[in-house]
Amino acid sequence: MIRLPDPDTGGTRGYEPRSTPSDAVSAHHGGGTGAGLPLDSRTVLAAAHVVADPLADTSPDGPAALDWDATLAFRRHLWAHGLGVAEAMDTAQRGMGLDWAGAAELIRRSAAEAEAVGGLLACGVGTDQLGPLGQRPAGAPERALAAVTAAYEEQLTLTEDTGAQAIVMASRALAAVARGPEDYESVYGTLLRQASRPVVLHWLGPMFDPALEGYWGSSDLDEATDTFLRIIAAHPERVDGVKVSLLDADREVALRRRLPATVRCYTGDDFHYPQLIEGDEAGHSDALLGVFDPLAPLAAHAVRLLDSGDGAAFRAALDPTVPLARHLFQQPTRYYKTGVVLLAWLAGYQQHFTMVGGLQSARSLPHLASAYQLADSLGLFPDPDRAEQRMKQLLTVHGVAQ
Repeated sequence: MIRLPDPDTGGTRGYEPRSTPSDAVSAHHGGGTGAGLPLDSRTVLAAAHVVADPLADTSPDGPAALDWDATLAFRRHLWAHGLGVAEAMDTAQRGMGLDWAGAAELIRRSAAEAEAVGGLLACGVGTDQLGPLGQRPAGAPERALAAVTAAYEEQLTLTEDTGAQAIVMASRALAAVARGPEDYESVYGTLLRQASRPVVLHWLGPMFDPALEGYWGSSDLDEATDTFLRIIAAHPERVDGVKVSLLDADREVALRRRLPATVRCYTGDDFHYPQLIEGDEAGHSDALLGVFDPLAPLAAHAVRLLDSGDGAAFRAALDPTVPLARHLFQQPTRYYKTGVVLLAWLAGYQQHFTMVGGLQSARSLPHLASAYQLADSLGLFPDPDRAEQRMKQLLTVHGVAQ
């Protein structure tokens, strides 16, 4: 029995954790260190979090200090389930504690690890060397746009030199300097012409990052979609796919149906992913999801059911995970990483609940307690007793006696 905070009463409530993990979790726990059998019917990548070094003497606004062994071990965990890894993305606290120097080292190390184990890897390419908060680059508009383009080019070159696929992320700096759709078309066109292999274009909505409001040159999503599609249509051979993170299933489906036949749609919708991955008579989405970081065993199991042609079993396996996902990504959505790292600690994938920039404090204790309960109810923890004891430690430190 564990005592959890009850915000409705201002007191606590009892919860009896389950005693065993789900079959999908127990079947893979303690498996090999190489890449598992790849998934067949969908391309699925998990955007992976980073593990902070809890012994480093750092400040919230200083350079990130990472525990490299634990960070790379978690990527091996994802690869062992047959998932790909989306590296140095929002889930890795890119722009929320992890600067470009740290991201560059992360990309290099993960690429070497991916090559060693045969894992699928794609890495985020952005402009954060210009500053983490999306400050407008200095100078006239043309000069500022040239600085944004050069920053993108630097990161694209580094990523492709490691052998990883590039994910061209939305840029706070470009959002700050662009005068309209034509500036986005110019910058992205330049990058796509230079890419040595097809890239993924990432549309991250303002619910994840308020600095990206009005991306593609308009706050009207229909107009923004038209610009996005024009960029793809001008260079379809350079675009492997698009990652859409707008938390709007209908809009994603509508966009998916307008893409060139050779361009994938990777859902980034952490609310509606089961239906989008399953798809309809006109097509389906692949996946590049932050929520698949904690859900990796269950997500891989579900997609293997889809590989076998059993869509109903796929939905039966994956639909129950949605309440946890919606809880983790509730407003303010950008702090979902706190719940992700909590679950990694409770599951035993890292030895502490400390985050880059001190973001372990970004969610309330009741929020974290509910995340624990929802994850436990899914059988997500390989060792439920360990998860219970760790959650009790956290609660006790925060004044909830056990």
